Amino acid sequence: MAMKTDEITLFQGIFSERLPRLLQHWGVPAEHITWVSAVAGLVVVTALLLLATYVLARVFTAALKRLAARTDNRFDDQLVTHHLPNYLGRIIPLTTAYNLVPVVLASFPRLIRPAEHLVIIFFIVLAVRIVLAFFHAGKDTLEQQARYRGKPLGSYLQVITLVLYIFGALAIFSQLTGFSIGSFLVSMGAASAVLLLIFKDTILGFVASIQVSANDMVRVGDWIEMPKYNADGDVEEINLTTVKVRNSDKSVTMVPTYALVSDSVKNWRGMQEGKGRRIKRSIRIKVSSVRFLDEAEVERLRSIELLRGYIDERRAEIRAYNDSHAVNKEVPINGRNLTNVGLFRRYMELYALDHPGINKDLNRVVRQLPPDERGLPLELYCYSTDTRWIPYEHLIADIFDHLLAAAPSFGLEVFESPASGDLRNIAKELPIRPA
Repeated sequence: MAMKTDEITLFQGIFSERLPRLLQHWGVPAEHITWVSAVAGLVVVTALLLLATYVLARVFTAALKRLAARTDNRFDDQLVTHHLPNYLGRIIPLTTAYNLVPVVLASFPRLIRPAEHLVIIFFIVLAVRIVLAFFHAGKDTLEQQARYRGKPLGSYLQVITLVLYIFGALAIFSQLTGFSIGSFLVSMGAASAVLLLIFKDTILGFVASIQVSANDMVRVGDWIEMPKYNADGDVEEINLTTVKVRNSDKSVTMVPTYALVSDSVKNWRGMQEGKGRRIKRSIRIKVSSVRFLDEAEVERLRSIELLRGYIDERRAEIRAYNDSHAVNKEVPINGRNLTNVGLFRRYMELYALDHPGINKDLNRVVRQLPPDERGLPLELYCYSTDTRWIPYEHLIADIFDHLLAAAPSFGLEVFESPASGDLRNIAKELPIRPA
């Protein structure tokens, strides 16, 4: 906004005639009138412009707050939060300062051009801050909406901020040196490789942020695991170059943003948003304790209420088969028989899979895995209804506490590696050789 010719003429009269006469009247020596007048003019103009900046900022802030109170849109509230009225209040004083520089420094023509450059630099910085205020307000407004919550908006804002700062720096450089921005960029073509090397992490982080957002791979609040970086916790922040992960032990791990795309990441969001959390745990049975059951043992186990109906059904089925095939039952291996591990596996199904903490709508099974050097695994595979960590762990503990205590009732031994006490007991039974 340029000042009118009449206004400039008025200020010229004040600073070139009236102010020197006033200073001479106050006793300032004639040889010092010129520079004292210029300094006094600068002080007066600066004070008036600062006062005008303060008043305009208050006026614009009050006006924007009044407008924000009348609308349901949160964007205008965020503009106030990010001090946009304060920045707008500086435009008129800076424009006035630019027009008054030749007037105030008329006695020092060599200083006029540098002073104008200084005011233009302030204009450039102000323009960058005004644009950033709009983008910051837009980011905060979008983050309050459900569909944008958890998106890496901060990464995009950091890229925009970096670009604006670069263009602002180029504009300032152009003002100071007189080179155009286009010429400067052309001359910097040879240094592009160096710039790419310097901003490698920034470029990779920006590309990764776009991929993470577009594919909805990771959001703020997700529980992720990245063993390579010792990260196992909730994502608190996704920036342009780093991802902040709060681990379960309350430590913080900073992971490069591009690692979300280039490395393996386990995201537990599907479990948290789903109907259950998977339980996949085994009880290892000592193979030597697996055997057929005789009638007395079957009758004893029939007293277990959960198994009574199953045992009656299986006994009838087995007897019918053995009778139809004239099986010689003097040898237990002949025909079909009940085994202690088979009844225990069925007991695990009836007890664990019908537990009120287990989701009945998802897959549920107790399966026998191939035996190995650590015994015969009976694996419980199901899903808990409560996906929270502590209730989930309590549920598993309650179920397996019971199953481990129930295994000896079936004549089964749970496998465990020999302990030091076992080795000492074995050593006591060995004969002592004479020396």
